Amino acid sequence: MSKVSNVLCMLELLSTGKKYSIKELSEELEVSSRMIRVYKDELEKAGIYLHTIKGPYGGYILNQELNIPKRFIPTKEIVLNNKNSYKILNRSIKEKKKCHISYYFKGKELTERIIHPYEMELLNNEWGIAAYCEKRQEIRHFYLNRIENIKMLEEYY
Repeated sequence: MSKVSNVLCMLELLSTGKKYSIKELSEELEVSSRMIRVYKDELEKAGIYLHTIKGPYGGYILNQELNIPKRFIPTKEIVLNNKNSYKILNRSIKEKKKCHISYYFKGKELTERIIHPYEMELLNNEWGIAAYCEKRQEIRHFYLNRIENIKMLEEYY
């Protein structure tokens, strides 16, 4: 894993409130004890301080209450049948352009929508998009697998 992934994994482990020895962390992350110390330094540079307990029963404890997002979602469980929509929506987010979609509302009724895509996200292990919907005049979440047709418009939002 990358350094960033390992630091996040270490932070996730420590967020349980359990004390971990350097040896336990290095075995869990499959890195050397020296790298665990480097990761600790990186966390402290970012303002996340670990309490160090010295001695034979020592280790690291996270003293702060942090809301750490869960990182790992098994890729085999993520459903994406509509890769074309995914690509167009990602491009639309980068270019800040509106999209016209034909969307199955509640999986039944096909509706036409103009949306302003903001962010791709996982919704119940399916890719979705958070977007402003001109029809409903509010932020909505749309499942990509319910998009029948999509077209990026030339209008900016």
